[in-house]
Amino acid sequence: MAYAPHLPVETERLRLRPFTRGDVDAVFDYRRREDVARYLFDGPMSHESVAEALQARVGHDTLDGDGSKIFLAVEHKVTHRLIGEVSLILRDAANRQGEIGYIFHPDHHGHGFATEAARALLEMGFAGAGLHRIYARCAAANTASWKVMERLGMRREAHFREHIFVRGAWDEEFVYAVLEGEWRAGAGR
Repeated sequence: MAYAPHLPVETERLRLRPFTRGDVDAVFDYRRREDVARYLFDGPMSHESVAEALQARVGHDTLDGDGSKIFLAVEHKVTHRLIGEVSLILRDAANRQGEIGYIFHPDHHGHGFATEAARALLEMGFAGAGLHRIYARCAAANTASWKVMERLGMRREAHFREHIFVRGAWDEEFVYAVLEGEWRAGAGR
């Protein structure tokens, strides 16, 4: 299995495109923030850490084996500003299982951008990559994130209580998923 989406992917209001080295400042603007890092495994990032992370993400635009990833910058089509990032990860090629993720600048929360971008990822995963099941994970306390998953027609499959010790506290995690057949039948559209 090998899948490389035709990029950029355009939605009604967004452009999902590969990251470039020129994106460092825009990504640093939100990844440095405690309110963004609060629900992530890594803490607020330094400018240098963001530059390294972006360098590692450049060129990740193909699913071609377990653990392969597509990392995309999310740009607002009208303002041309980078407002977030999304990922599609091939977790199990033999069983056609994938995972999506998203992080957005808090200035752009509450406008449906995460839902719109994640919907495009689900379509990529099902129609493009031929996945059977796609899941997403988030901290149980991250209400905004799991509500996005529910708007997408994903169902809560698991609640892992105190499953990992992160930054001095036990973390709880929700796992949501949707099957290709459910997606095709109109889940979350």
